[in-house]
Amino acid sequence: MSDSLLTRTKEAFWGLLDPWLFLQLSASFIPQTTRHIFSTHPFSSGLSILFSPSRFRDLWFGHFWAFAGPQVREGAGPRVLPLLDGRTSRGVVTDSPTGPGVGGVVLEVGAGSGLWVEVFSDRYLAPSRDDASGGGGGGGGTARTKITRVYGVEPNPAQHPALRRAVEDAGLQDVYEIVPVGIEDLSSSSAAAAEDKTTKKKKWDGNIEPESVDCIVSVLCLCSIPDPERHIRELYSLLRPGGRWYVYEHVLVEYSCVDISSAILLTSTRAIGFLNLVWPHFIGGCEMCRQTEKTLREAGPWAKIDLGQPPAEMWYHCLPHILGVLTK
Repeated sequence: MSDSLLTRTKEAFWGLLDPWLFLQLSASFIPQTTRHIFSTHPFSSGLSILFSPSRFRDLWFGHFWAFAGPQVREGAGPRVLPLLDGRTSRGVVTDSPTGPGVGGVVLEVGAGSGLWVEVFSDRYLAPSRDDASGGGGGGGGTARTKITRVYGVEPNPAQHPALRRAVEDAGLQDVYEIVPVGIEDLSSSSAAAAEDKTTKKKKWDGNIEPESVDCIVSVLCLCSIPDPERHIRELYSLLRPGGRWYVYEHVLVEYSCVDISSAILLTSTRAIGFLNLVWPHFIGGCEMCRQTEKTLREAGPWAKIDLGQPPAEMWYHCLPHILGVLTK
């Protein structure tokens, strides 16, 4: 085995091991979640939650993501903040704007615990040195315009307390509205009919009309939405003509290196397929093998598509990303 192939084999091994370590980290929050359930609920109610897979998974992921989410945000910030400034081209972050930045009426998909809430504040209209040192958002120009409204779509109620705190901390109480329903219940007819199965009350009094949204922002969330083809088409319908969808998502692995052995490729692909059998149960419903870029491209007619994989990502990355903007 040549030195080059040996090096690539070692890189692939460690690249494949990394997501398993992330699974182990997630599993370590099961005891904490269980203790929290029984310390905040009567015993019978705690048992009910414990034996309800969906309710327990939502709470478990909430505890895990409260720890892991800020680290993910720190790593993604140097890409996401320039993206919203309009400073990306073919997956590459640029020094100056290459297109419009985020502004107007914004729909944030998968708001979660509010990791990205503060990026919608007015302080990002004029990047400063503080922005540059605090997460990669500054150091270049911005093509943002003032954000007048943000709809933060987050159907998991376990995330809402943290999300509300993030909105308050960012001073966006008059701008940011938490939307506690799924994508299928955003528009007027479905939102009016959406009821909580327990209380029989409407989940949300508002609605988002078709072609009323200026910008959609999705950051590492389309991997976990149910029925992605249908729901991405639904989101597309809410975007006005000329509106923009800002994307930073992980996608299906598609190896393109030709100078490594087919055995490594086969092993890597099979390992990722096997890993995806358990990954969604540990990581909040996240799917590793979705063709998210293809689904976005086929959601409807686009005037312009500017997407690419960040060049710094190594060939063996189990969770490669796409970064960029689609314009309707």
